[in-house]
Amino acid sequence: MTLTVAHLQPIVALIAGILILLIPRLLNFIVAIYLILVGVMGLGLIK
Repeated sequence: MTLTVAHLQPIVALIAGILILLIPRLLNFIVAIYLILVGVMGLGLIK
């Protein structure tokens, strides 16, 4: 099984959601990292 962007985004979102529930102070960092990753994947720099 190969991991593609379609597989990676839901996994990252799930992990981010769990971390936000456990440690709400991390919300800004998690959202920023998620948006950066989605942007980089959207540009095709990470396949």
